[in-house]
Amino acid sequence: MFILVNLKAYPCDPIAVAKAAKEVADESGVRIAVSPQASQISAVADTGVETWAQHVSPNQYGSFTGSTLAEAAADAGAVGTLINHSENRRKLADIDASVRAAERADLETCVCANNPRQTAAAAALGPDSVAVEPPELIGGDVSVASGDPDIVTDAVAAAQEVDESVDVYCGAGVSTGEDVTAAQELGAEGILLASGVAKADDPKEALEDLVSDL
Repeated sequence: MFILVNLKAYPCDPIAVAKAAKEVADESGVRIAVSPQASQISAVADTGVETWAQHVSPNQYGSFTGSTLAEAAADAGAVGTLINHSENRRKLADIDASVRAAERADLETCVCANNPRQTAAAAALGPDSVAVEPPELIGGDVSVASGDPDIVTDAVAAAQEVDESVDVYCGAGVSTGEDVTAAQELGAEGILLASGVAKADDPKEALEDLVSDL
């Protein structure tokens, strides 16, 4: 099971979260990664935790002011990237180009989708994984795995029908070990979460709960 902690633009201490994630990953043997703001990738990666970018732009080197170059993210220490998060939606052509850019920089890719249909479309672009996250549940107290389990099982089926090599993760409202177990039982091979760790009073305690049943 893969746990990816997206720090978004929350006012948390990314280094403290990263150190907690590294400790819990080492203690539990569970793969845990942290996805900070672009300017914090290097500092987070220096903790030794697996580090992901929150986004890479669909361009190469050149006149692209304000872009997040995939190679720059990789040079800073990122080993993977989210693409098309619900809070940073992109057109299909740009998603495809961002996946290609990430591949060029040897970054693992996870394309976010809202529902099983979008999951299938995302899987067809050949990313390493697709994460299904209903927007209405993002940041809430109800996990997609318990509040809308069919969307997870349908997303897994949709992705497998297109490309069996594409892993399916789920997110939105995930915050407890029970949520992680439920997602795993529904066929998800990883989870995305943010506020459950980034806003926790004790990030390490929150992460320990997430991996408690794995």
